[in-house]
Amino acid sequence: MHRVGSAANNGNSNRPRKEKRLTYVLSDANDRKHCAGLNCLAVLQSSASDGCNYLFTGSRDGTLKRWALGKDAATCSATFESHVDWVNDTVIAGGNTLVSCSSDTTLKTWNCLSDGTCTRTLRQHSDYVTCLAAAEKNTNWVASGGLGGEVFIWDIEAAVTPLSKSSDVMEDDCSIGINGSANPLTISSLRTVSSNNSINASTTQCHGYVPITAKGHKESVYALAMNDNGTLLVSGGTEKVLRVWDPRTGSKTMKLRGHIDNTRALLLDSTGRYCLSGSSDSMIRLWDLGQQRCVHSYAVHTDSVWALASTPTFGHVYSGGRDLSLYLTDLTTRESILLCKKEHPILQLALDDDSIWVATTDSSFHRWPAEGQNPQKVFQRGGSFLAGNLSFSRARVCLEGTAPAPVYKEPIFTIPGTPAIVQHEILNNRRDVLTKDTAGSVKLWDIIKGIVIEDYGQVSFDEKKEQLFEMVSIPSWFTLDARLGSFSVHLDTPQCFSAEMYSADLNITGKSEDDKVNLGRETLKGLLAHWMTKRRQRLGLQTPANGNALSRKDTTPRSLAHSRIEVDGNALNDSTVYPPFELSTVSPPSIITEGSQGGPWRKKITELDGIEDEKDFPWWVLDCVLNNQLPSRENTKCSFYLHPCEGSAVQILTQGKLSAPRILRTQKVINYVKEKMVLDKPIDNLNTVGTFAPGIGGQLQHSAVGDGSFRSGLKPRQKLRPSVEILCNNQVLSPDMSLATVRAYIWKKPEDLVLNYRVIQGCRLVSVFQVESSCLL
Repeated sequence: MHRVGSAANNGNSNRPRKEKRLTYVLSDANDRKHCAGLNCLAVLQSSASDGCNYLFTGSRDGTLKRWALGKDAATCSATFESHVDWVNDTVIAGGNTLVSCSSDTTLKTWNCLSDGTCTRTLRQHSDYVTCLAAAEKNTNWVASGGLGGEVFIWDIEAAVTPLSKSSDVMEDDCSIGINGSANPLTISSLRTVSSNNSINASTTQCHGYVPITAKGHKESVYALAMNDNGTLLVSGGTEKVLRVWDPRTGSKTMKLRGHIDNTRALLLDSTGRYCLSGSSDSMIRLWDLGQQRCVHSYAVHTDSVWALASTPTFGHVYSGGRDLSLYLTDLTTRESILLCKKEHPILQLALDDDSIWVATTDSSFHRWPAEGQNPQKVFQRGGSFLAGNLSFSRARVCLEGTAPAPVYKEPIFTIPGTPAIVQHEILNNRRDVLTKDTAGSVKLWDIIKGIVIEDYGQVSFDEKKEQLFEMVSIPSWFTLDARLGSFSVHLDTPQCFSAEMYSADLNITGKSEDDKVNLGRETLKGLLAHWMTKRRQRLGLQTPANGNALSRKDTTPRSLAHSRIEVDGNALNDSTVYPPFELSTVSPPSIITEGSQGGPWRKKITELDGIEDEKDFPWWVLDCVLNNQLPSRENTKCSFYLHPCEGSAVQILTQGKLSAPRILRTQKVINYVKEKMVLDKPIDNLNTVGTFAPGIGGQLQHSAVGDGSFRSGLKPRQKLRPSVEILCNNQVLSPDMSLATVRAYIWKKPEDLVLNYRVIQGCRLVSVFQVESSCLL
């Protein structure tokens, strides 16, 4: 995912500032399903005999979900949404605190039984945070590791302690307000989302808490494990060694060598004496930390081992990985058995009494029988094999065609997810996106409404793309990615304001058909419509009944002297959201953005409460939505020459270069030519009403001739008006084509566009009025 650029900029620097972006994430499913692979699982056992157990899942869609577990079912009871990138791992600390880590470089804490409110964001890592480990008995300790080679040990209770008043004062001193003369400083912070979903920011330095650092890794960390008392921490990653730490001080105690590839999974027994490791070398190793050596190697898998889970006695281990297989291995006898075969690589396992939850790269996940209390029952079914101690032994067995048959064919039950988008194409109209998901379904999305407008089923993506091709050219005003399973629409300034369409093309009623609608501005208004309503309620303002401008009191406190904005004179300064830009409330999109303080955040548009301000939103978004003001944009004009066709007897209207908006239709050029060629005599004896003076403004002008306009005081008279065609590269142009489309698909040259006109034989009698030209919009 794109990382939002910092708004920090030294006042003495000449480097252009990278403005923060706004992203919205679309989904056509309800909020009770994941739409990307599951990276992590955690089971919360109820302390009451009749209580409900919960399963927590973290996904590549950037969310966590809580599932209330029944005997043969699971119900989604909450969605935890705040991360802006993949959720990579999650653990339960302190009995009711859920801790998650993400590729957005943060850790977040949540109340396990809450409605999904984030209680604290911890920012210390410099790169993706890949793994977590918790001490079950020393409930406050949680360790985190990431791609930056960093390992931090957190006292969660201290890290989430509410700020004191003195800290709040220090926080104000540590940041520069948005009205200040300098640009906002980027601050590493602990970001709070309070119970009412409001977003506040506080700094790590001001809060005063700093985690313990375990220094020593030179490369990425992919796996962590901690014993129950929190006195021992083991880490592994791309260095092919295991490092053992004292988490209370962050000091190294030993280094273990044996794997010949990356370490991807680790387990410690409750006492901290034995450690299990799974590696990309396909091996599982058992280490005696007291002897500081590997005591057993298990060649069970034929590819990378990514997930491990052990029985309570640490006598058996469940393992899964890239070879799609889930195995159970007796660590003492070395007997191993294939429990099931999946369709997707296994990423994590969670033992739940006599069953096991399996997370894969698919958005659906499954519960399989495991006999966790008495695993010997599984071996009594037969079909086991003796695990070798060399990595090639299992691969050789498979090549010989003697691979074991799985014990279980079907899971106990499955929690379905939404198929993830794996392919997408932005169509030429810059509104519709064609997608294909993991189920093979091809769908057509309208991104300004945030909905699927057509589901074609399992058809050829390329053929459907060809069928939907339109010869139309509209500037690119957004970018897309499908990293989160659904696709994310990225809006950057000023590029997102570069595309315009006529209101008639958008079927907007109540506006002149020639009124231009800025797609970026109206999309922002649609995204923040709920926020605007809440904001007006908070400020005690009434929604304008006539759609006129908001009160100037309802503007951002940002100093307009520093906003570097210009007024778009064609814009209507109101808060009305046109129907084409009304976003779905059944499956509302989520916003990902950041403001002048803290880091990126994520929320559904229907959960915004109106108190978010310049600390939370980029300034250009607020200037657009509150003040209806847009940043400076590139020239939206198209320059062209207008000449008679070669060999034509018609008069030359102008020798100079003309310019008009890129979205101007060819029909307007036809009308312009007709205006200049209104005739008093038959077509074979042409007289001009007046030629265009190229030196006066150089702008193509609007004419009211022939379109029913009337101006009092002017006397109507009868004239003959010719029928005109416009050509480019000897090709007759459709009246509906825009100048941008002609340039892109007909002209196809870097030089200024050249259009030719000619008169079609035959004229008709019309009533016209001699009027002054008005500017063409």
